[in-house]
Amino acid sequence: MLYPTLRPIRGATLLLTAGLLAACALPRVGPNKSEIFAGSVLREGDAFVLTVDDRVNAIAAVAPALGFSAGFLNAGELGADTIRAGDTLGLTIFENVDDGLLVPTGANATAIEEVQVDAQGFIFVPYAGRVRAEGNSPEALRRVITERLAEQTPDPQVAINRLAGDGATVSVQGAVTAQGVYPIERPTRSLIPMLAAAGGVAVEPDIARVTIQRGDQRAEVFYDDLFASAANDIALRDGDAIVVKSDSRTFTALGATGAQDRITFESRTISAIEALAQVGGLSSTAADPTGVFVFRNEPEEIAEQLVGQDVTGPQRVVYVLDLTRPNGMFMARDFAIRDGDTVYVTEAPFVQFNKTIAALTGSLSAANGVQDATGL
Repeated sequence: MLYPTLRPIRGATLLLTAGLLAACALPRVGPNKSEIFAGSVLREGDAFVLTVDDRVNAIAAVAPALGFSAGFLNAGELGADTIRAGDTLGLTIFENVDDGLLVPTGANATAIEEVQVDAQGFIFVPYAGRVRAEGNSPEALRRVITERLAEQTPDPQVAINRLAGDGATVSVQGAVTAQGVYPIERPTRSLIPMLAAAGGVAVEPDIARVTIQRGDQRAEVFYDDLFASAANDIALRDGDAIVVKSDSRTFTALGATGAQDRITFESRTISAIEALAQVGGLSSTAADPTGVFVFRNEPEEIAEQLVGQDVTGPQRVVYVLDLTRPNGMFMARDFAIRDGDTVYVTEAPFVQFNKTIAALTGSLSAANGVQDATGL
């Protein structure tokens, strides 16, 4: 009995270890349900925490719409062979007189070769003057020149053909079979035939998005929607840029799921149930099915409908899904995931309890090992 005051160390080990565990947070995948609810505006937080029901589903399912503005939808089709600045034309003029304005004596026609359309869209024709060519078809230009020459020579005949230049063109880029610059011709005066001329989309049609850039106007539409209405097969204009790309929308999955990752949308729409399935579902050993949350920034107009009060600007909203409720799976099936959402699943309470016990047991074993080694 040389050191009687050191004998109680074994009994004190449990209290010491428990105190250390209380002072040090155990590792976990993220916040628990209580901590998330503590961030509610009802508890002086800055997020609206809402339990998902049929009303919430109907409001939250509204997503930014893609489609064409009236400027695109109301544009008429261009002619099959529209002339543009920079084109080179060839003119042949016939006169029914012996001493014509342009036709040499003894000939019945004269050729005016390589007449270039200037930057302002005009050409010059002797005795007809400066004539606007850009925006006209060769047939329309022929009529204009004929009318002007008829004022000075009886019954002139004019033939026009394009020697160089593609007329009105569009560029087709991105996820198509054959990218390139294509002329607007009779079969390709609208969007769907032009995409077909480029070989069609090279990604799954369900996730293909088509963007049209026309000057300072821009519009985007899902590829499948082009076939939902004839109006969506819009007329093309010279200089249009058509870009096809895969859907770039993503959501993030965190917490007690089969995988934690940033996931790309694999279909036009995706529900909360489908989102969980894409990451392997709930972890069977860790997940709390009453604690499935979706974090989202909602625009002002949707947030006001959800909370029933005036708000200013976008609002942080946390949607709560309880899969154990009688209709919980249906609510999750009907809840639409949107671009940028974070899907988070909390750990079940017993998981943290097990971690505490495991840490406690390990700490006691370590402490006892030290004590045995020292002989105390």
